[in-house]
Amino acid sequence: MRQVAVASGGLTRFTKNDLSLETLMVSSVKQIFEKTENLEQKDIDVVLISTNANDKYLANIVSELCGISPKIAHSIESLCNSGTNCIVSAYSYILSGLAKTALVIGAEKTNSPGLVLEWDKSRGQYKHPIYWSSMFTSAHMRKFGTTSEDLAYVSAKNHRNALDNPYAYFDREYSLQEITESKNLTENVRLLDCSMSCDGSAAVLLTSSDIATKFTDRPVWITGIGQKSTSAGFTKNDDLTSMKSTAYSASDAYQMSGRKPTDVDVAELHDAFSICEIIELEDLGFVSKGQGSSYVHQLYDSHDRRINPRGGLIGAGHPLGATGIAQTVEICQQLQGNAKKRQVDGAKVGLVHNMSAAATSSTVMILES
Repeated sequence: MRQVAVASGGLTRFTKNDLSLETLMVSSVKQIFEKTENLEQKDIDVVLISTNANDKYLANIVSELCGISPKIAHSIESLCNSGTNCIVSAYSYILSGLAKTALVIGAEKTNSPGLVLEWDKSRGQYKHPIYWSSMFTSAHMRKFGTTSEDLAYVSAKNHRNALDNPYAYFDREYSLQEITESKNLTENVRLLDCSMSCDGSAAVLLTSSDIATKFTDRPVWITGIGQKSTSAGFTKNDDLTSMKSTAYSASDAYQMSGRKPTDVDVAELHDAFSICEIIELEDLGFVSKGQGSSYVHQLYDSHDRRINPRGGLIGAGHPLGATGIAQTVEICQQLQGNAKKRQVDGAKVGLVHNMSAAATSSTVMILES
């Protein structure tokens, strides 16, 4: 049976700069060609672009800039989980036999139009994502007694993890006191509870099983995929202590892979805000409902990196279209034993969780070495 592997990945530093979107994309692709043996431009069948920018024909433009003439080239947009949706589409092209290789490239600029949800009229004047994070926070606090200090542990852990990520937006550690005393943006969300928009790019090379060893001696296999869109408008959420699309996606990904939450050695979670990681730990089945906060305390106190080892979105930054791809690059490095100071010992099974617009849609992938 045909399988699909991630053979290689590339990243740019997540920061703020004056580089064009195309330049960022070419930079992450260049890394893949430089470090992937036997890879030539003629080997690429598919080029898929993940971004929320309004630029047109980007897949073809970037292909030309990289000297590639693919069979298939187009863009995919789904707000913050555009990246993993792009990977799933590339996976499908390969699994169907329409292609043997696919280059998936994500990038975003700080001024991305995807940052403000103008299309959702149900939000009234509250179109910035910080407002839905505030509502999730309030609901979880009421039901489970989650505290502002609990939220600070998420941010402190992920900023600390980001210190060993050379591509991260942040390069300093924040104490619990600094986080709790950072500026309040809403009544219960502070500045350091938030991920930061930035400029950045990430890319991965996917390949079919019959040629994977041409490009790598340590392929990482995509063994489980789950995707779910529950709505577009945030007002469809009837339980703000859970991200239902995440729970649905996780269930399907576990079933497809034959794995369960206890099999996962390392995971990248979409911590757009501190409360997200706490709820996602619960909805992904890593802990019972209401236990996400105490689990984060344990991870912080023990310096355990198994959740968001690169610093998550809070520590590494959140260039929307690149995020899911950067998460995938991290899990692949972990499973290949290439994560250096971030390495989780004995990591064999990894999970990527990427979501959009208050978890109105989610993607979960299981990867294995």
